[in-house]
Amino acid sequence: MKNTHLLLLFFTLMLGNLHCLAQSENVLWYNRPAEYFEEAFLLGNGKTGATVFGGIQSDRIFLNDVTLWSGGPVDPEANPDISYLIPQVREALAREDYRTAEQINRKIQGKFSESYSPLGTLYIEHNQQGTATGYYRELDIGKSLATVRYDSDGVTYTREYFVSHPDRILIIRLSASKQEALNFTVKFRSLLRYTTSSEDKMLHAQGYSPYYAYPSYMGKVPDPIRFDELKGTRFSADIQVKNKGGQVTLSDSTITVSDANEVVLYLSVATSFNGFDKDPVRDGLESRALAAYQLKRAYNQDYCTLKERHQKDYQGFFDRVKMELNGSTAPDLPTDERLKRYAQGSIDNSLEVLYFQYGRYLLISSSRTEGVPANLQGIWNPYIRPPWSCNYTMNINAEENYWLAECANLSEMHQPFLTFIKNLAVTGKHTAKAYYGVDKGWAAGHNSDIWAMSNPAGDHGKIAPRSCSWNMGGTWAVTHLWEHYLFTGDETFLKEEAYSLMKGAAEFCLAWLVMDKQGYLITSPSTSPEAQYITPDGFIGATLYGGTSDLAMIRECFEQTMKASRVLEVDAGFRDSLKTALNRLHPYQIGKKGQLQEWYYDWEDEEPQHRHQSHLFGLYPGHQISTEKTPELADAARKTLEIRGDQTTGWSKGWRINLWARLKDGNQTYKMFRELLSYVEPDGAKRFAYNGGGGTYPNLLDAHPPFQIDGNFGGAAGVVEMLLQSGDEGIYLLPAIPDAWSSGSVSGICARGGFDISMNWKDGKLTRVDVLSKTGKDCCIHYVGQTATFKTIQGKIYSFDAGLAER
Repeated sequence: MKNTHLLLLFFTLMLGNLHCLAQSENVLWYNRPAEYFEEAFLLGNGKTGATVFGGIQSDRIFLNDVTLWSGGPVDPEANPDISYLIPQVREALAREDYRTAEQINRKIQGKFSESYSPLGTLYIEHNQQGTATGYYRELDIGKSLATVRYDSDGVTYTREYFVSHPDRILIIRLSASKQEALNFTVKFRSLLRYTTSSEDKMLHAQGYSPYYAYPSYMGKVPDPIRFDELKGTRFSADIQVKNKGGQVTLSDSTITVSDANEVVLYLSVATSFNGFDKDPVRDGLESRALAAYQLKRAYNQDYCTLKERHQKDYQGFFDRVKMELNGSTAPDLPTDERLKRYAQGSIDNSLEVLYFQYGRYLLISSSRTEGVPANLQGIWNPYIRPPWSCNYTMNINAEENYWLAECANLSEMHQPFLTFIKNLAVTGKHTAKAYYGVDKGWAAGHNSDIWAMSNPAGDHGKIAPRSCSWNMGGTWAVTHLWEHYLFTGDETFLKEEAYSLMKGAAEFCLAWLVMDKQGYLITSPSTSPEAQYITPDGFIGATLYGGTSDLAMIRECFEQTMKASRVLEVDAGFRDSLKTALNRLHPYQIGKKGQLQEWYYDWEDEEPQHRHQSHLFGLYPGHQISTEKTPELADAARKTLEIRGDQTTGWSKGWRINLWARLKDGNQTYKMFRELLSYVEPDGAKRFAYNGGGGTYPNLLDAHPPFQIDGNFGGAAGVVEMLLQSGDEGIYLLPAIPDAWSSGSVSGICARGGFDISMNWKDGKLTRVDVLSKTGKDCCIHYVGQTATFKTIQGKIYSFDAGLAER
């Protein structure tokens, strides 16, 4: 028997070593447990999030539920009509009194958004003898499975973790190479109000979120987190174990396992959230019954069945896209060491593919709940006062989270954001009227939350206009509806879901526009998100009129709404109104430095290297500026990016990657992509002064810093943008391919018009392209001056060689 155990241990170690010898484009692995959040593994099913540290004596798993937030539904009565201030701001601007305009504009604010709450932490305390050796921890994003393995006192211990979408359950399997070697205690703790109890061989926890959570960026304030047992979203967490051998003992707060051979731990969580407009206490779901039902259903299944169902579901999305980049000779190292080596300038094409696919993994794992999109940290947050409230920041970050969805073949993951827009339009009607005096359409500010808050945030004047006095959140958001239609060709969606929302946003903009002294239509007041100007007399402010970013977003909204009305053959009169207004919008201006002007006047920026570049919206994600259609404006956008510089935060670098790709500058795009993967130490372990812009933490999460997931999504979207771009003019193949990616292949990425594209290229030249038509629409593809235009049949694949001659 002893020799059998030694042989088993030898083969286990060999399999582990073989797994590590070959670089994988789907595996993150490390040779020690995570100490900090930015080293841990993220698992999720689009609703339940688990952050796994993989400790030896003590393992901890942070738990989240995408629907667990502070506060409750928006109360329209709490937002009084202050739209009478709008004419006052406009009058001050008309007489060029920017200081007064700034002061009045600051008063046009409502409450802060609510905060995303942490559900709790699961602890697994092990009773093991000896010192651990041979530690190995991996996250296989091809399987959505985390594994921990190590040896201690002659025993090999293994743990596997996954969060299943089909079964709504977190599963942890613990096993050992020796009989009766598993001894541990399970505990649950939470930063929220909660209690624990045991019944029916199950540990049960229940609690509730705060009704008030003051943003952490406001610093220390008295009583920032407030609870009331009659308010707040309820949560339940049920934990049960299934053991082979040994004994299981429960107390009111623990589950203890003794002398077991194998244990499967089942954890089910649920909340009372029942919609953005329903009180989670009075009209909420029965979280306890829901958690218990999910647990009972999963507990009746064995581990292998649950794992198989989970991976079949997950891989149905993940496996749609494959990518290879040839030429990497990098040694196989733990992922954090690979990242450090890469940040020093070494080549590691497999790491670049891993980063791209990791973005897709994170989107699948965090965005599968209708009406509840991925937030600033996806679904993973351990803080009761999280950075920026872990909310939906509508002036770039919420939208950047979804740039990846359509082009990287994850259209289903777009749905949480698309359905959230419907909620936002409901509260946005009151916002349009009460704050801006517009009784048509709807509007949203720069912050929102699960309750679809749409008012301009700022706590009634506590935040300067540069951050809060912006009302184009809805205008930007509805462009995603049209994008979804372009990629899918789903006319039913356009007719029944999208068009009314697009029209509502356009109606607001149409009523919001006023005429300037030259007879052009502009917005007034206007800001450029989070940026400030300097007037010739030295005043620094944000409130002006005719901001370039406002008008760029309105152009995109109007053009898309007009196209949608033509497709649906409705609202011809409204379409004509939009066309008339579109032709009268104040045009783009090129400044004295050759840059695209951000402001109505060619004024200096308070911060020339500012992280936001909202006035470049027309280049990306919009489609108004391009190297082919508007070369002068494209050159001005290039100059703007040169002035902004390359050092910036993580999410901003993700945006700039896509902007440079749209300018067809592959090598500069790649430079920015490499810089996005600059190594950043965990926030709690800064052993040196970090003075750079954004980068990447050891577990490949984006460093704003701190962690924001939008950089991961923006950077991954940029990879597709280098390989494929599409629009009204057709599909452009390898438009921004860098020299470093001279040979490779990709399959399954998507183009507007309803096409899946697969390509091979060698020595920087396309060798083959396959076009799968999903909608049967006509197709036009471009490659280095060559064009192929052809009709398609839905479901058929069309193949071409390097000269775009059909094969």
